[in-house]
Amino acid sequence: MAGNGGGGGRRHCSGVLESLEDCFTGFLIVLLEWHAQVRRRLLPLLRRQRMALLAAPAVAAVLLLTWAAYGEAQYVLYKDATKPVEARVGDLLARMTLAEKIGQMTQIERQVASPQVLKDYFIGSLLSGGGSVPRKQATAAEWVSMVSDFQKGSLSTRLGIPMIYGIDAVHGHNNVYGATIFPHNVALGATRQANQQTKPAAQDSQASISLIGSSVLFILLSRDPNLVKRIGAATALEVRATGIQYAFAPCIAVCRDPRWGRCYESYSEDHRIVQAMTELIPGLQGDVPANFTSGMPYLAGKNNVAACAKHFVGDGGTQNGVNEDNTIIDRRGLMTIHMPAYLNALQKGVSTVMISYSSWNGIKMHANHDLVTRYLKDRLNFKGFTISDWEGIDRITTPAGSNYSYSVQAGVLAGIDMIMVPNNYQSFISILTSHVNNGIIPMSRIDDAVTRILRVKFTMGLFENPMPDTSMADQLGKKEHRDLAREAVRKSLVLLKNGKTSDKPMLPLSKKAPKILVAGSHADNLGYQCGGWTIEWQGDTGRITVGTTILDAVKAAVDPSTTVVFAENPDADFVKNGGFSYAIVVVGEHPYTETKGDSLNLTIPDPGPSTVATVCGAVQCATVLISGRPVVVQPFLGAMDALVAAWLPGTEGQGVTDVLFGDYGFTGKLPRTWFKSVDQLPMNYGDAHYDPLFPLGFGLTTQPRTY
Repeated sequence: MAGNGGGGGRRHCSGVLESLEDCFTGFLIVLLEWHAQVRRRLLPLLRRQRMALLAAPAVAAVLLLTWAAYGEAQYVLYKDATKPVEARVGDLLARMTLAEKIGQMTQIERQVASPQVLKDYFIGSLLSGGGSVPRKQATAAEWVSMVSDFQKGSLSTRLGIPMIYGIDAVHGHNNVYGATIFPHNVALGATRQANQQTKPAAQDSQASISLIGSSVLFILLSRDPNLVKRIGAATALEVRATGIQYAFAPCIAVCRDPRWGRCYESYSEDHRIVQAMTELIPGLQGDVPANFTSGMPYLAGKNNVAACAKHFVGDGGTQNGVNEDNTIIDRRGLMTIHMPAYLNALQKGVSTVMISYSSWNGIKMHANHDLVTRYLKDRLNFKGFTISDWEGIDRITTPAGSNYSYSVQAGVLAGIDMIMVPNNYQSFISILTSHVNNGIIPMSRIDDAVTRILRVKFTMGLFENPMPDTSMADQLGKKEHRDLAREAVRKSLVLLKNGKTSDKPMLPLSKKAPKILVAGSHADNLGYQCGGWTIEWQGDTGRITVGTTILDAVKAAVDPSTTVVFAENPDADFVKNGGFSYAIVVVGEHPYTETKGDSLNLTIPDPGPSTVATVCGAVQCATVLISGRPVVVQPFLGAMDALVAAWLPGTEGQGVTDVLFGDYGFTGKLPRTWFKSVDQLPMNYGDAHYDPLFPLGFGLTTQPRTY
């Protein structure tokens, strides 16, 4: 066992982790203790003349035997970084009590945690829920200090097993003030590799539909996975800058209905795009070696973080897009639409898989032994750990938490290894302990869960480097990361309309127009621009973090001689009499997350529609739409001269103006079908009733303007 053992206040040396000085000190203490015993036992013999010549060899022999026995007794295999991970896992598991094992399976929220709680309950993991921070606008140093204090509590336990800290870093390190906020996944699904060539997109969306045969569609679906990989690497550095080692990303849901409130967390309705975007995983974790075994967890080094593929499985296919609801589909449909990206994730060494709140044909995924254990673990050979969603096991029952004892039993037996409790950890630990002691849950299931958790921790190098690296603070919001986010924004913009006739395009805009109007609720609102999962769980309004609004970007982009006027919701007379060369109208959805984003009508809130009608009715206008999904636009489309789907671009608004003003051309392609009416939903490419306003893969192009 690690730590103190034996009597007499003796300092022990493992021969692996302690310094040479400590080892030598321990040896001297042992030698002094041995000397006293030898003097007491052998002195009478040494007094005899005939033993005098034998004294020195006898002393040496006893000394060697004592030191050998001491070293053998104190060697701790699991602390030896030169040993194979599986050997270290087995050695540590054999030393653990039931309480220590169950502690490893428990993840709790930072607000109910303390170093003493981690020590007393052997807690294996902490997390920050959305908006859970050390303080508002906390610095990287403050995050590091908090994580360090918690880790010291874990390391003070009998076996010194480090905890792992998780956070939702789903479009950058989005809970942390000053971090780079990248476009949400739906936007990244619109990006396209620059070296790909396609036929010129038609100005009329109906004409474009006829272009999309199988070969052309394949080209249009080819996205930019390298960009996503670079975003993953930048995100990992920013997460590590705050001392955190585990990101709950990527979401590899295949959203089949935009009415779902989490649709912006999905890269596309097409599983092939989602599969390509699993390149975020090697961005976060590092590239697996050539001889890598699919299903094993992997982490390259201290600049990387453990990734989490979520939410297993079918969360994007619920009826009518209702969050956490039931996905009704046969097994073949589940396997061909919703499962493929998980195979890619396992091939890339994803460390963990989060289970979905949703059900498949009426069976809660958090209680689905067939898919979690028999398929994911046994058939796909996943060797990392599975983790529940926030209070996910509670929601096995209706109402949630109504039979928590059953929920613990069902969730753990289904194959969930770590439970995101996150608050009522004492009850969870007590119930799970009782289930094991009463034979309801076998020890083999507990050992399997803990083996997987320890495997990930050893693979991450947490036992060798448990404490945060204080030298990484400058990675948070780094200029190179913001430049990358700006690149992602400009590549993700999809041009849906350009001119009221095909021979008179409006875009790109002139930087030297005498006077331009910028209007709309989203033009100067960084919170709206970033969307949900930004600083707060549900997102927020205003300048909630460090970044550049679209209005800021317009002012920076135009010629110094150009006058930029901002009016959030101007009246018709103001627009008509303002002498504007053109207007940029920025409107869209308000931030939302999860169930609060479920929508049956998919309309943009007031005064968005009226602002579009007023401004576009009086002056040539380009509308920039900020939304996490396709929304109703057909009633206003005729009034607009240009329409740009900007999705939820994040903190770098210059990426929008880079393309509006022609420094770069439009290249983005729709990752989702854009409907005419919500009555058509769900409607995905390939459906028999496919009749969209803009089809999957649609996007007009422009060439950069030479100034």
